[in-house]
Amino acid sequence: MKMMATLYFPMVLLIPSFQILSGYHIFLVSSQCLDDQKSLLLQFKGSLQYDSTLSKKLAKWNDMTSECCNWNGVTCNLFGHVIALELDDETISSGIENSSALFSLQYLESLNLADNMFNVGIPVGIDNLTNLKYLNLSNAGFVGQIPITLSRLTRLVTLDLSTILPFFDQPLKLENPNLSHFIENSTELRELYLDGVDLSSQRSEWCQSLSLHLPNLTVLSLRDCQISGPLDESLTKLHFLSFVQLDQNNLSSTVPEYFANFSNLTTLTLGSCNLQGTFPERIFQVSVLESLDLSINKLLRGSIPIFFRNGSLRRISLSYTNFSGSLPESISNHQNLSRLELSNCNFYGSIPSTMANLRNLGYLDFSFNNFTGSIPYFRLSKKLTYLDLSRNGLTGLLSRAHFEGL
Repeated sequence: MKMMATLYFPMVLLIPSFQILSGYHIFLVSSQCLDDQKSLLLQFKGSLQYDSTLSKKLAKWNDMTSECCNWNGVTCNLFGHVIALELDDETISSGIENSSALFSLQYLESLNLADNMFNVGIPVGIDNLTNLKYLNLSNAGFVGQIPITLSRLTRLVTLDLSTILPFFDQPLKLENPNLSHFIENSTELRELYLDGVDLSSQRSEWCQSLSLHLPNLTVLSLRDCQISGPLDESLTKLHFLSFVQLDQNNLSSTVPEYFANFSNLTTLTLGSCNLQGTFPERIFQVSVLESLDLSINKLLRGSIPIFFRNGSLRRISLSYTNFSGSLPESISNHQNLSRLELSNCNFYGSIPSTMANLRNLGYLDFSFNNFTGSIPYFRLSKKLTYLDLSRNGLTGLLSRAHFEGL
C-alpha cells in the first residue's frame, strides 16, 4: 500500500505539469503567422500600386520574414489569423478593385485604407469580410455610388466613408440605395462618419432613417452632405448620442431644445447650417458638453447663460451669429476652456475680470462686438497664443502687465 501511494502522488503532480507545458507550447505555435495568411498578404501587396519610397508599411512586408504578424500595419489573433490591417496614408493608387486576396482574409475585423489615392469605386468584394467591425475608407479617393453590398457588413460598429478633401471632385453618394436602405441591417453601428458624402436624395428624411435603424448610435458626423432640415423630433430616440457634427448643410431650421436632453453629448457642431430662431440656453448647460460650434449662422439669435460650477466646455464658437447680451462672470466655471470665438456678434458690456482665471485659455477672439470697459489681466493664462479684441469700445492700452507671467 505504501508503494502504491508513493507511485500515485507523483502521477497526480505530473499530469497538471504536462498539461501546462503542452498548453504553453500550443500558445507559442498558434501565435505565429499562418502560411495561408502570409500568402494572402503578399498577394494583396503584389496587387497594389504605391510609392515604395514613401510607404512606411507595405514596402517593409518581406517574403523572407516568416513572422508576418509582426509586419507594420498587421495584427493577428492568438491563432495566427490576420484580424486588422492599418494601411492608411500608404500612397496606394490602384489595385484594390481586383484584390481577391484581401477579400479572402475572412477573420479580418478592422480595415483602414484612409488617406490613399484610389480614384475608383468602393470594391464590392469588401462584403466578403463579414467579420468586419471597423471600416475606415475616408479620404481614400473612392468615388461614385456607395455599393449596396456594404450593407451586408452587419457587424460593423464603426463606419467612416468621409470625403472632405478639396481635390476629390467626385464625391461618394448614397442615391440607390438611399441612406435608409443602406443602414437598415446595421443595428450594431455605433459610429457613422459620412462627411462629404452626397445624401441629397434623402432630403429631410435622414433623421427618421437614423432613429429607426441605428438605435445605439453614439457618433454622427454628416458635414457637407447636402441634407436639409428641419431637425426632426425622431432624433430623440438616439438616446446615446455623444458626438454630433452637421456643419455646412442647409438645414434652414431652428435648433431643437431636445439636444439638451442628450446627457452624453460632448460635441455639437452646427456651423454654416442656415440656422434660425433662438438657440436654447439649456444646451449650454449639458454637464458633459465640451465643444459647441454655431458659427456662421447670421439668423441665429441667443445669449450666453449663467454657467454652473465645474463646467466641461473646452471650445465655444459663436462667431458670425446674431448672439447678443453680456458675457457672464460664471464663464470662469469652465476651467478647461481653451478656445472662445465670439467675433462679429452683438455682445456688449464689460469683459468679466474672472476670465483671468482661465488657465487653459489659448485662443480668444472678441473682435467686432460692443464690449466696453477695461481689458482684464490674463496673467494666469499661460497658454494664450491668440488674442483679438479689435473693433470694440474697450478703453486703456494693452501693456505687459496684462500678460505678466505668460
